[in-house]
Amino acid sequence: QVQLVESGGGLVQAGGSLRLSCAASGRTFGTYAMAWFRQAPGKERDFVAAISRIGGSTYYTDSVKGRFTISRDNAKNTVHLQMNSLKPEDTAVYYCAAVGGLDFSAPTGRSEYDYWGQGTQVTVSS
Repeated sequence: QVQLVESGGGLVQAGGSLRLSCAASGRTFGTYAMAWFRQAPGKERDFVAAISRIGGSTYYTDSVKGRFTISRDNAKNTVHLQMNSLKPEDTAVYYCAAVGGLDFSAPTGRSEYDYWGQGTQVTVSS
C-alpha cells in the first residue's frame, strides 16, 4: 500500500503558476505509475496528467498540454505538477493517484488507479 498527501494548492490570478506536490509513504514509490486528476464543483473527476514508473513517459489531457508538466523524484518519493499560464477553468480540487503493476506506461482512466490522496484546492481568479 501507499499513502499519498498533496500540497501546494492555493489562490492565484489567471496567468500565474503553482507547483503541486504529492508525497508518498513507503519504500515502494518507484513501483507505481502516478497521476494527477482534478474535480471541479458539480463535475466528474477528470484526468490531468500521468507519468510512468520507468522511463518517465508522460501523458496529458489536451487542455493542459504546453502549460502543465508532471515529474517525479523516486529518491524523494514525490511527484510534482508544475502548472503555468493558469486559467479560471483550471479551478478544481487536484488529486494525486497511484497504481502498481505497470512498467513503461501510465493509465489515464480514473478507475485504473488504486490509491488516492485527499486533494488540494486550486483556485484561479480572473
